[in-house]
Amino acid sequence: MNGEELTEQETALYDRQIRVWGVDAQRRLSKSHILVSGLTGTVVEFCKNIVLAGVGSLTLNDDRPVTTELLSANFLIPPDESVYREKPLAELCCDSLKDFNPMVRVSVQKGDLSSFDVHFFDKFDAVVVSSCSLNTKKSVNEKCRKSSKRVAFYSVDCRDSCGELFVDLQDYTYSKKKIDEMTECRLQFPSFEEAIAVPWRSLPGRLSKLYFAMRVIERFEELEGRKPGQTSAADLPNVLNLRKELCEAHSLSESQMPDALIERLLAGTREFPPVCAIVGGILGQEVIKAICGKGDPIKNFFFFDAMDGKGIIEDIAKRNNEAEQFQIGCLEGCLEVD
Repeated sequence: MNGEELTEQETALYDRQIRVWGVDAQRRLSKSHILVSGLTGTVVEFCKNIVLAGVGSLTLNDDRPVTTELLSANFLIPPDESVYREKPLAELCCDSLKDFNPMVRVSVQKGDLSSFDVHFFDKFDAVVVSSCSLNTKKSVNEKCRKSSKRVAFYSVDCRDSCGELFVDLQDYTYSKKKIDEMTECRLQFPSFEEAIAVPWRSLPGRLSKLYFAMRVIERFEELEGRKPGQTSAADLPNVLNLRKELCEAHSLSESQMPDALIERLLAGTREFPPVCAIVGGILGQEVIKAICGKGDPIKNFFFFDAMDGKGIIEDIAKRNNEAEQFQIGCLEGCLEVD
């Protein structure tokens, strides 16, 4: 980030935030540039939060027309059907977000996210993707890693009453307060492709069942050529067959992904607004922390299930020892939600 000072208008508007995280953090935030693709209910919650927090600019990418499913969780879509029938989703959300904070530059980038080259991502500090295919997640994450600067990558997916967030900050250095002094910490993050390639048999037995269930459904959509969310309860028999094949290949018990959980994720194609608010709020906090370089980030998965009201952090990474065996570090934390 450059050393430009905050304007008087910025200092006045963000006074309360500056008191919480300091003028340097607010300056970094005010000069940051964020790209979001896939304007799901969770992502629009995130967009609202970071626009109010005062990022420098926010670029929206989503050429989809408005559907009934999108209306159920996206509060940025105007209620007037004559308005939302004429514009793609990103343009509608752009118009609404500008009203939240006129000091933030909100714009639209049309086109297929997977078609953008590495240089396109150079202009951003963080990229958030949602409602995209497995291959697109891998591709965009890899392009962020090949950028001329460190570009934080986030993938978020909410289905029914469940949510998953993935974080890749690459080689990340940040400051953390211990007792009365600030210390510098460093973390090395794996890419999304590296994280999901870790053999299941080497993962801890207490790993969130959501992790396995999401991988199975993700794989099913890829094999069937479907977009995220284009599933229903009718797909359950085929998905359970795929689960069996994957569990046999990975030497994992099928009990790690119960039938009931998979059925919920398949049939619950609409997002659950309270889950969107929780996961979108967590995502906003993580992006702000990464931009400001303060506080422990999530490393590297966060799962939330409204059925038990808990958030779980899982650190899934591949490490090789001298025997070339995988060792998986797992950090579990719980976020109790009333």
